Amino acid sequence: MIMTGVMLLRKLLNTLYITSPEAHLGRDGENIVVRIDDEVRFRIPIHNLESVVTFGYVGASPSLMYLCAERGVALSFLSPSGRLRAKMATPTKGNVLLRRRQYYLSDDEEETLDLARNFVFGKLHNCRSVLRRYLRDYSDSAGGKHVGSVVTRLSIQLEKLLNVNDLDALRGIEGEGARTYYEVFNHLILESKEDFYFGGRSRRPPLDLPNAVLSFLYSLLAHDCTAALETVGLDPQVGFLHRIRPGRNSLALDLMEELRPYLVDRLTLTLINNRQINAKDFIVKESGAVLLNDEGRKKVIDAWQTRKQQLITHPYMQERIELGLIAHAQAMLLARCIRGDLEAYPPFLWK
Repeated sequence: MIMTGVMLLRKLLNTLYITSPEAHLGRDGENIVVRIDDEVRFRIPIHNLESVVTFGYVGASPSLMYLCAERGVALSFLSPSGRLRAKMATPTKGNVLLRRRQYYLSDDEEETLDLARNFVFGKLHNCRSVLRRYLRDYSDSAGGKHVGSVVTRLSIQLEKLLNVNDLDALRGIEGEGARTYYEVFNHLILESKEDFYFGGRSRRPPLDLPNAVLSFLYSLLAHDCTAALETVGLDPQVGFLHRIRPGRNSLALDLMEELRPYLVDRLTLTLINNRQINAKDFIVKESGAVLLNDEGRKKVIDAWQTRKQQLITHPYMQERIELGLIAHAQAMLLARCIRGDLEAYPPFLWK
């Protein structure tokens, strides 16, 4: 059970993560109370939080649910692997005219293509940056030549994006770029390679230890992107790159594409290469699915929250912000673009 540090900015979306499957959430006045075996293990004032995320089969009292709804605190119930099972919705924030404009643009093929192109450009650019960082430090390694070849291929795919005029073709380039990138991801794993062998991207379920960490962190990033979009008044379900499907936060998936390599992939590599996690932090199911266990989730969440407090100069705004604010910054820029204040959406481009 891990809570974010108290931040000066609520925009950091302070989140209470509940990882123990035996926990039960209750209310005591204006406080959230966490009990295990009828013993109070933790309490926190509701005004310190923007959201609560639970993993496993955590119970929550109706009184606590009402308190969260009343204070605008999102309450999400996730599976042990991080998949969203249910979410208690809070009143929609923001300007209805902004959302109306969003819906209009989502029906315009040209506007949809332009926005989707920038999401994909940011993703492939940042994938290339992750690989270039590896080449800077390990160009003479056994995998250096292969990684260098993939960097060249990603550069070619980025050039193709500039001239693509069809959304399906754009999605094809995105898929090809992702496969190209993950083709060499195993070379970036430098420690405990026997345990942390990466055999290609697998999900639902993840089939090896690195994929288990990636999938879990992608779920946390999706949660943060959804919250950021709701905060600026956009509808997280109406996207441009990802097709609209009932119950899917397509715009949150759009937004997180450019943030995956920098926020999640690099953290996953750090956790493995610095030996912050090991094989004992995972469970292998009879089906072959690999999941983080309770201790593993605590370690990963702690690292995730620590990383979000680090500072970076935003490449477009040229301001120093916490990494935990990147999703919010990009959501604000996207809202400005949809509103018409910006000519184009500037993706987050890490160098």
